[in-house]
Amino acid sequence: MAPVIGLVLGIATGAIVAKRRGGKPMDMAQYAAGFGILFALIGLFIAIFLARSAL
Repeated sequence: MAPVIGLVLGIATGAIVAKRRGGKPMDMAQYAAGFGILFALIGLFIAIFLARSAL
């Protein structure tokens, strides 16, 4: 569940950052994709850490 939440938060964050920098829609999409991947990976590592520490 953490990777999905990270993905959604990353997409929203990336789009907001690009919009604040005066980006066009394609810039917003690229930032959203980059931030989404980054946040999803962070969420994945959190999920793995929590699953392994529970055992």
